[in-house]
Amino acid sequence: MPNDTPHDEAPEKIQEPRLWTGDGWTAQVIKNEDDDGWAVAMLKDGEPEPALVGPWTMGRDKKNPKPLDGNAFSTLVKTANEFVRRHEQQLHASLHQSISVAAAAGSITVRLDIVPDEDNPSATLSAEDAGGDTLAEVRVAPSFKLNRSTALAWIDAGFAKPR
Repeated sequence: MPNDTPHDEAPEKIQEPRLWTGDGWTAQVIKNEDDDGWAVAMLKDGEPEPALVGPWTMGRDKKNPKPLDGNAFSTLVKTANEFVRRHEQQLHASLHQSISVAAAAGSITVRLDIVPDEDNPSATLSAEDAGGDTLAEVRVAPSFKLNRSTALAWIDAGFAKPR
């Protein structure tokens, strides 16, 4: 006996002039509130806000938007996926920073790993020698700025917790 619950069904594709769905995305052509033109919003399935909103071409009548089609939707999905991927890479880079510095003990890599929890954000500052052995690890404020000067100051202070 087949299970008729909605979560077991494949999502129905919509292919309308101003609304297309598929490949985990919804494209919706909307009125641009800033001027007389149109925009397209790309919403990833399950997300409450659009991942990307961009200008959309006017139709031949210069009043209404150009209708969505398969090629346009494919291009929009590719662009939105790339945009999301770049955003995720930037976020990862900002939360997991590292710098290598030359110290008296040799080359030391200092890392700052931030956990962006809404209620209790935290960060860990750690140091490794050239062989990958951990030299020190301390909790710091998530607002700690890691750069060459703060890394060297921490090393020179004997890895004491920065203030």
